[in-house]
Amino acid sequence: MPSFDIVSKVDGQTLDNVINIAKKEILNRYDFSGSNSSVELDKKTNTVLIITEDDMRLKAIQDAIISRMVKQQLDPKCMDMGKEQYASGNMIRKEIKIKQGIDKETAKNVVKKIKDSGLKVQASIMDDQVRVQAKKIDDLQAVISLCRTEDFGQPLQYINMRN
Repeated sequence: MPSFDIVSKVDGQTLDNVINIAKKEILNRYDFSGSNSSVELDKKTNTVLIITEDDMRLKAIQDAIISRMVKQQLDPKCMDMGKEQYASGNMIRKEIKIKQGIDKETAKNVVKKIKDSGLKVQASIMDDQVRVQAKKIDDLQAVISLCRTEDFGQPLQYINMRN
């Protein structure tokens, strides 16, 4: 029985490249000269830590990261923007979490959308992914095109297509 998996993953090496390029871009900007701004990527927890002086610089750093992500074909929807926290002195600190895997609510929405479409497929939630099975590959391709038209708040990838 043909099947495929719907997942939400971010390539760690590409994300690391995005952060490094954004750091270089920020260091070379005139409005950041003499600034104590820093951008760090924690690969173990998949978080980006931004520390800077004011809201304008924070927004500029975020825009640089997002524009670099788009150029590297990473979907910015994978970022969970947290709230700004005021650190010591006049510094602002912000943690951005990178979403890996499909959370339960999003997986339920994906399965519900697939079942409401009326296609003859079976969708099931498996940990942080959704497996879709059907008798015909054409039905699976219809599910992929259906999921691409919907916005689930996360970037989705379609892997492991099997006959």
